Amino acid sequence: MEQNHLHPLVSQAQDALREGKISRRDFLRISTLVGVSLGAAQFLAACSTPTTAPTSAVQPTVAPTEAPAKAAITRGGTLTAATRIERVDNPATFSLVSASHPWRHVIEYLTHTDPKGITHPYLLESWKASDDLLTWTLSLRKGIKFTSGKEFNADDVMFAFKQWLTESVKSAGYGAMTAYMDLTGVERTDDYTVTLHMKSATIVLPEHLAQYWAGIVPATFGGDLTKEPIGTGPFTMEEYVVGERCRLKARTDYWQMGADGKPLPYLNEIVMVQLGEDRSADVSAYQSGQVDTIIEPSVTVWEALKDDANTTIVATPTSTTRVLRLRVDQDPWTKNEVRQALKYCHNREKILAVALQGQGVIGNDSHVAPAQPEYVDVAPYPFDTAKSKELLKTAGYPDGVTVELTVASDWPESMAYAQALKEDAAAGGFTINLKPMPASQYWNGWTDFNMGITWWAHRTLAPMLLSVAYTGDKDGKPVAWNESHWVDKEFDDILTQASGTLDLAKRKELVGKLEVIQKERGSICLPFFMSVWKIYKKNVHGVEPTPDEYAIFTETWKDA
Repeated sequence: MEQNHLHPLVSQAQDALREGKISRRDFLRISTLVGVSLGAAQFLAACSTPTTAPTSAVQPTVAPTEAPAKAAITRGGTLTAATRIERVDNPATFSLVSASHPWRHVIEYLTHTDPKGITHPYLLESWKASDDLLTWTLSLRKGIKFTSGKEFNADDVMFAFKQWLTESVKSAGYGAMTAYMDLTGVERTDDYTVTLHMKSATIVLPEHLAQYWAGIVPATFGGDLTKEPIGTGPFTMEEYVVGERCRLKARTDYWQMGADGKPLPYLNEIVMVQLGEDRSADVSAYQSGQVDTIIEPSVTVWEALKDDANTTIVATPTSTTRVLRLRVDQDPWTKNEVRQALKYCHNREKILAVALQGQGVIGNDSHVAPAQPEYVDVAPYPFDTAKSKELLKTAGYPDGVTVELTVASDWPESMAYAQALKEDAAAGGFTINLKPMPASQYWNGWTDFNMGITWWAHRTLAPMLLSVAYTGDKDGKPVAWNESHWVDKEFDDILTQASGTLDLAKRKELVGKLEVIQKERGSICLPFFMSVWKIYKKNVHGVEPTPDEYAIFTETWKDA
């Protein structure tokens, strides 16, 4: 961006930093979101020494474990990882983070959010936001080529926005982005510039461009990655067998350079294998040396390997969670008293202990986490089964209610949560019948179940997740990923305002109101947020500890 014109909100953030109202990390996040380079933001932060200790930044209960220091880089070798090998076609329709793990080494993203929550340009060279946050100018890097030989340019970005913003494509981007923009506002300015004209002010655009569904393919893309594995990434996809394995081979002409002055990547090859639904198979393969790392390890994997002397474990607090959501358009959840009653049946400390071995923080039935900068400490409902029975009686269920809870049997933390709730809610008037099924079957109908526990991944900023999961479209109908079908106009209006508020203190105030609304009349029970882990062998280096659980091995290497 032009350094002779700083966005006015950067100056406001400098004042807040000097006054100790925000942390240095908050300042860097705010400045980079509107297009200030990280280097310039760090300089501005150094010129704004706080006069008092910052009070606005929420410190996570579980501190992230620092990644180990880098060893001398060795090139070559194969990294083998245990993960899911999903059935995929269009990257814009990825509905799970796990779908992106193999493919983010083939296709790349316009931006990248680092482990500290700061978003950087990636395929973009830079971006610039107007003072009113209604116009965003995206400047693309030049000279980057797809594996097909085609040069990356604005046509490819225009194609991507068309995928994200076309309802029939069914991209998560549609629910995320249409709150503030539509296709009429996407302008191809020249070969390397795309200008976006927003319907409403937003701060979350750079973060959305780094989401797992936002991978960039060429404008000629026909709709199936497995048939056209063409990208700008450091590897080519040599083999892809759904449910079994994939093999990635290093490019020799990748556009990014390593620390040794040669093109990345350092590895020659990445092999990913799916060893079944039971994660104990992953642990066995890891312990026998068949795999070097386990991607998206569960709490049972962490527990099995946490004391292994040959293992590096890096823990990160996140907004990742398992959400018990209720279809508010179906009985008995149409009545808020019934939803509130179930919330009073949650013994949150017990659930955190049995589901996660305490490796997380307590939630308050709003989908806003302490790991997000906007979080406000709103107290959850206490465990009170007498209050639950009173609310059920008020709702017309004096003899209690029987419900069916659908849960993925191969998500151990979800099963433990479900079982604990079933036991405790009985005293509150709920008879909960569990309906376990494989995760693959759960995802086939995840928006249909009357009551289910769904895996939701981390988002850096609270408005990003809330707009995808709890809002309505222009006609007031639930957006595609609003699995509970809960639409609340006051919630939507405040969320729109929060999404366009860069000032962190003001945004926190708005998000705090959203937390209260969701807690008091929302459609979810959310007792915890999780820590996540990177788990890999000691001879593996350069693994980035992302809270998003993304598998990124571009700068990974192994000892010779």
